[in-house]
Amino acid sequence: MSTTRVGINLLWLVPGVVGGSEEYTTRLLAAMADEHADDLELTLFVNSTFATVYAELLDRFDHEVGPVTGRRKPLRVASETSWLAWQSRRRRTDLMHHMGGIMPPWRPSATVLTIHDLQPLSMPGYFSPSKRAFSAFVIPRSVRAAGHIVTLTEFTKFDLVNRLDVAPDHITVVPPGFDLPPAEGHEGASRRVRDAYGLGDRPFFLHPAITYPHKNHLMLLRAFARVVRSHPEALLVLTGGEAQMEADVRATIDTLDIGRSVRRTGRIPASDIDELYRAASALTFPSLHEGFGLPVLEAMSRGCPVIAADATALPEVVDRAGLLVPASDPDRWSEAMARILDEPELGASLVEAGHRRALHYDWTVTARVLADVYRRGSV
Repeated sequence: MSTTRVGINLLWLVPGVVGGSEEYTTRLLAAMADEHADDLELTLFVNSTFATVYAELLDRFDHEVGPVTGRRKPLRVASETSWLAWQSRRRRTDLMHHMGGIMPPWRPSATVLTIHDLQPLSMPGYFSPSKRAFSAFVIPRSVRAAGHIVTLTEFTKFDLVNRLDVAPDHITVVPPGFDLPPAEGHEGASRRVRDAYGLGDRPFFLHPAITYPHKNHLMLLRAFARVVRSHPEALLVLTGGEAQMEADVRATIDTLDIGRSVRRTGRIPASDIDELYRAASALTFPSLHEGFGLPVLEAMSRGCPVIAADATALPEVVDRAGLLVPASDPDRWSEAMARILDEPELGASLVEAGHRRALHYDWTVTARVLADVYRRGSV
């Protein structure tokens, strides 16, 4: 049996910076390691920051650590063009999978390209002028050059077909999987997390997102301020790191005078997020653009009702297992949140529907689909 040597370019993946694509990529790689496909030989090419944070994952793969941290894009791009290309030739790689949405101009082997979404092209106003110019050039160029393209949803596949004229049979949908959640947290764990983040026994909504513009924090805060008027006991918990909208988020909380009802946790351990999902009245996910929206799947799998934006890929993921609300309508969002607090039977029905929906996503199946992409792409 012949072996296909597959390289996986992760020089772009800086932990804590790239959002949901980090979760998708690392969990998919763990599932690939579990598959033990004897006809595929995988090598990960990573930056030094990734190597430090994901040392246990790297122990499961052959890997090379590049001469960059990944935090400075010009150096990373230069490294992909030089160091990565040299490593690909040295290792006689049959196929290189670029999982970060773009590819370097020099590509010594066949290629697979993952496109998480086309937000830089569809919502350019959320990006700096330099980022807009870079994306407008390099994304279409990468898409045209890719031997095969992977997306997470049919929505992004449709976007590629219509926006960049990609042939549908040139794209394979490789969705995220459903991570079996840890065993139900015991009362002590729930109490610890509630105490750690100052929640007491109050009902709360959860929005786990870095403060990027498309995560729509400001609209959610305006909607929540209306909820607090009729439900002063309610809290809004915002987890995740800081990005472009951080100053606006802080200012909006102050302007609306809801600081006593909002908890900012920053980045927190995955085990704490699990407990927050279990305890939350609902996930509130008003994102304006998602290639998938992993928090929605995480919430459904952990028994948390979902309120999500009726935008981009989210309706495809949620289906009928949550409340879908126009992304820019704070009145409709406040109504949906109040319904969750006032109608316990609604929350219970959404929990049941969410469990059923989450079972449609399986990392084992996902890993096998990607393995087949590698086998076809190396031919």
